[in-house]
Amino acid sequence: MNSTDLLRGGLFGLVLLLLLSCDRPYDVRPAGTGTDRMSVIFPNYQDVTVPCNIAPLNFYYTDPAGRRFTTTFSAGGLSFTRKGRDVVWKQKDWTRLLAAAVEGDIEVVSAWRDGDIPVSFRWCIHVSPDRIDPYLTYRLIEPGFEVWDDLEIVERNLENYDTRLISDWRNAGNHCMNCHIHAQGRGDLSMFYLRGEGGGAILNRGGTLRKLTLRDSAMISPTVYGEIHPGGRFGVFSTNIIVPTMHSYGGRRMEVYDTASDLCVADFDENRMLTFPETARDDVFETFPVFSADGHSVYYCTAQARTLPAGVEQLRYSLVRIPFDDRTGALGTPADTLWSAAAHDASACHPKASPDGRWLLFTVAAYGTFPINHRECDLCLLDLRTGETVPMTVVNDDKSDTYHSWSSDSKWFVFASKRGDGMFGKPYFSHVADDGTVTRPFLLPQKDPHYYDKMLRSFNVPDLGDAPVGFDAREIGRIWKEVPAESFE
Repeated sequence: MNSTDLLRGGLFGLVLLLLLSCDRPYDVRPAGTGTDRMSVIFPNYQDVTVPCNIAPLNFYYTDPAGRRFTTTFSAGGLSFTRKGRDVVWKQKDWTRLLAAAVEGDIEVVSAWRDGDIPVSFRWCIHVSPDRIDPYLTYRLIEPGFEVWDDLEIVERNLENYDTRLISDWRNAGNHCMNCHIHAQGRGDLSMFYLRGEGGGAILNRGGTLRKLTLRDSAMISPTVYGEIHPGGRFGVFSTNIIVPTMHSYGGRRMEVYDTASDLCVADFDENRMLTFPETARDDVFETFPVFSADGHSVYYCTAQARTLPAGVEQLRYSLVRIPFDDRTGALGTPADTLWSAAAHDASACHPKASPDGRWLLFTVAAYGTFPINHRECDLCLLDLRTGETVPMTVVNDDKSDTYHSWSSDSKWFVFASKRGDGMFGKPYFSHVADDGTVTRPFLLPQKDPHYYDKMLRSFNVPDLGDAPVGFDAREIGRIWKEVPAESFE
């Protein structure tokens, strides 16, 4: 038996397994390089739950010996048939099918010939009535370690395939730029950083853009990680002395850690920074601060300082909460521990509160604060009403799952995963029900079903927005060249 016969036999056995259950994922890798879980189709959209306003789910069949592919989709009395290895939708047909399937399933029948063997199986796509925020921003970056080039921050319309550059290397002198974040999914309240000469924090508040120098003499560094208060007046940030180092063992590529980190608050109305002795101690690291849904608390990650880099594998962060005064911008005390690093023998990173105040989504790694290079890094969902974590087995994979954000209605979240190839981060979406049930993630759909096989950049920090941000890369370029940064000294 030659290699082709072995491949055909393996695929035929796989399809027999699919006939037994359309709910079970399976483990045969697609032909493409930009893969998620191994499957007969890529992207693997079998048994996923999608919002009722998502762009068409285009895909292709991965059987290299297959021919005469036919795919039939049915829902609510409508039926569409697509022929060929690549399944590509017209927008109007897909929109009709979604409308017919809301709160139900799209039933799919796939059929082809694997050599001389006829193959047929049924599967399904669940359609939720919960809409997703229609805009997603992300940074496109090559997965390097010490250099970067040609950075772009993109805004994608999730209801179709339209994209728009909101900042890019051409208009910003090829300077480094950090990822764009919304405040609770608001398109009219967001920010990102342009680094280097002429740069600053770019704040979008009500459609007005400002370039800010968020640092004063009491801070150990400019602001790094943070979030805007729901009211828009304040921002909470960490200041970090960040050190990258290369691993020499274990298949790990790179470690990034803080040798010092504190918390601060920016008052955007008064152009001032607020620092606090309680979060400026040399023996404690504090990082990744975000606001609670009501704006009355701040969640962040904290750890006892270690001698680094020797002690980096013992550096584990707990997740805590402190009061926030939304009249003065003051951080309160004491800190309330929500998730203990010592109790779990692991490290928490990147907390994100759902806008309805119910959930706190964060990542858990073996140690440290840079989980993107930790393949063991998983998402963890904390129920803020009960203090219990929700099982996330259906969401997490065997590669890094991190950099997540919520939709404005708290029904959906997006995250970046390196599942499959282990190198390139790609955006995946999951639904959260009222009881905490989460759904199997689906990959951001693209017009070209082979898009991810050819894409050599990562989607960094995908962030959901309910409306367009209202500016573009040319406007950012003008601000970079012509507008001085406002001082917060």
